[in-house]
Amino acid sequence: MKGTAKVLLVTALVVVVGLAFRVSWNALRDIASTVGADSTAALLYPFVVDGLMALALVATLVLTGADRKFALRVLAGYTAASLALNYVHGLVPALHAHAAGRMHLVDYAPANWALVLLATSLPVGSIFFGSDLVAKVLHHRPTSFTNQDQTIPSTVNQLRSDLRESTPPTPQTPVDSPASESADPAPLPPPVEPAPSGPRRPTGPVPKVARTPRPTRTADQLLTEARQATADWSDDALTGEAIRRAVHTSSANGRMLRDALRAERTAPTPLHLVDTDQRADSAAAL
Repeated sequence: MKGTAKVLLVTALVVVVGLAFRVSWNALRDIASTVGADSTAALLYPFVVDGLMALALVATLVLTGADRKFALRVLAGYTAASLALNYVHGLVPALHAHAAGRMHLVDYAPANWALVLLATSLPVGSIFFGSDLVAKVLHHRPTSFTNQDQTIPSTVNQLRSDLRESTPPTPQTPVDSPASESADPAPLPPPVEPAPSGPRRPTGPVPKVARTPRPTRTADQLLTEARQATADWSDDALTGEAIRRAVHTSSANGRMLRDALRAERTAPTPLHLVDTDQRADSAAAL
């Protein structure tokens, strides 16, 4: 709706409400004079009743929750009270004369007492309810819906982006496959946490079940590998620890191999035997 149309609508509403207040003002003024109000109080009495109705209507548009319900109850109560007093004014022709003075509103005494109690309690109720409504309106803090609307989509988008980064793509079943129609959709896997960037701390020795089994070597195989690894070593370099590291064996095997290699190196060289035929050939040559 354009601005001009809104202005015209509000202006028409104000005119209608003003005319309705003028009609109700006449009846409420006569009722106030009947229950004992003077001329000035009778002139102000309609503002007490219908004015609080307008205040409750504005509070209803501003407040929310329980406060708004309270404003609606006040608006409904004072609307019903004003309607009842206007109805009584229409039923009793004697009330139309402003100078009629004190008189009974209706002939039935209990009904007359109830109407007098209603007419005289409305000003007191206006003070109480009007003050409460003004205090609620002044202390009301409207909720910023703009920030909530901006926060919710951004949070949803962030969660969707994190889900796309953390979950690997899953193969999809063709649409026209009968299995895809009967089976329930698979739940999404939980997000994978990124691995820590720092060095990983040792968590303890690896259990024997998780260790890679090594083939068991015999003593001859160990000695052969030790000979090949220490062929160019000096005698001083032949230590159990060095041999253990070179052959990748235990300390006991390293000491055993050390003793065996040292024994082989310190053993005397066997003499070369010359057979009888060779010695005969040598003598004939001489």
